[in-house]
Amino acid sequence: MIVKAVILAGGKGKRMKSELPKVLSTICGDTLIRHVAANIREAGIGDIAAVTGYKSELVRGNAGDELEYFLQEEQLGTAHALNCARSFFENENCAVIVLCGDAPLVSGETIRELVSFFEDNEADICVLSAVLPDPAGYGRIIRDTNGNFERIVEKRDATPQQILISEVNSGTIIFRSAALTAALDEIMSHKPQNAQGEYYLTDTIEITAARGGKVFAFCAKDPNVVMGANDRYELSLCERAMRESINKRLMLDGVRIIDPASTYIDRHVQIGEGTVIYPGTIIQGTTTIGRNNTLYSSRIEDSEIGDANLIDSSVIESSRIGDENNVGPFAHLRKDTVLTTGTKVGSFSETKASVIGKGTKVPHLTYVGDAQVGERVNFGCGSVTANYDGNKKHPTVIKDDAFIGCNVNLIAPITVGSSSYIAAGSSVSRDVPDGTLVIERSKRLEHKAKIIKK
Repeated sequence: MIVKAVILAGGKGKRMKSELPKVLSTICGDTLIRHVAANIREAGIGDIAAVTGYKSELVRGNAGDELEYFLQEEQLGTAHALNCARSFFENENCAVIVLCGDAPLVSGETIRELVSFFEDNEADICVLSAVLPDPAGYGRIIRDTNGNFERIVEKRDATPQQILISEVNSGTIIFRSAALTAALDEIMSHKPQNAQGEYYLTDTIEITAARGGKVFAFCAKDPNVVMGANDRYELSLCERAMRESINKRLMLDGVRIIDPASTYIDRHVQIGEGTVIYPGTIIQGTTTIGRNNTLYSSRIEDSEIGDANLIDSSVIESSRIGDENNVGPFAHLRKDTVLTTGTKVGSFSETKASVIGKGTKVPHLTYVGDAQVGERVNFGCGSVTANYDGNKKHPTVIKDDAFIGCNVNLIAPITVGSSSYIAAGSSVSRDVPDGTLVIERSKRLEHKAKIIKK
């Protein structure tokens, strides 16, 4: 059976106390709605719609062109929201899975299992549920003495005996399209009879069962599927649960994470086996890291890192690092830095928009910006490529085997030839030929100092 998915993403989320729509809150490197859409795609479902409302254009711009969008002009409940998207499914013989845009922990695996259960039982409706040790304010799943699903009872309507039930509704439901369309017709045909004045999607269960339809509840293995983010505290709980899941997956794939609780890795990061990650490390964005690296307390964002690198207490942004490089401690690799192989960028050094050749060393207190640096170049402490003249940036080219002494200023644009030697303390503003020693220092002046004793 064809399966389509609808994400309900129309709410403002007042309790977030943010100008952003709730579904644009971010955890583990992406917005809530993009996490939900990614989970759906991981389940093998490619036909996805979203119902938007508050700041609709902003939500659409973030979620991307791959989704089909429907507008809910007034927020009148979940059934009303889905009814706004009925042209997406009403004329097709398909299954429709409905997910909340603020519930990012319904994984692709769970969605696949729910769809499989739905199809195997030839259901008309199947609710995704979970068992919680503390069901708190969730709607309870009511089953008969044989364990068959009957209905959902909200906490405020539950009897003292029903309050003790620990199986709860997640908010994710899958429907046969014909049953869904018929139930929506009935729900929308009269004014809602509840205090909120809203049309509830859960009413479809009672309507379908009364018509002889087959309704089920599928209990997920992962209790986190019920977690949504209604305020910033709940957002933090969702992020912690997702981060634990990410770290667990990586560790099972062969990555050593010394302390998962203090290691923060975004969802789309890829890391090869044998890499060791120490506490306090943050890996963000679309970063890819190869095998057998060692990372100490660093932040790495949107970067490519090869194999067998040592990165210690450093910041790396939008850069590419090859194999067997040594970065840090306290280095800063800014956008478009490229380290090839066997390089060293050391303590309190900074690079930007530069290519560092094989075996080159930038050990400490050095700035390399807008530079093409050859192989086996050595930078002394405190050396600087002076690339900015106050109006525009200029390039520096340093060829193989050059030696840049301590406290050298290379005033760009400039080319330093191969096997050349720039003496310590020099400020060089003209090109240096291959194999040349350059010493540029002002004449030393000495005067007798008169010492006044107090």
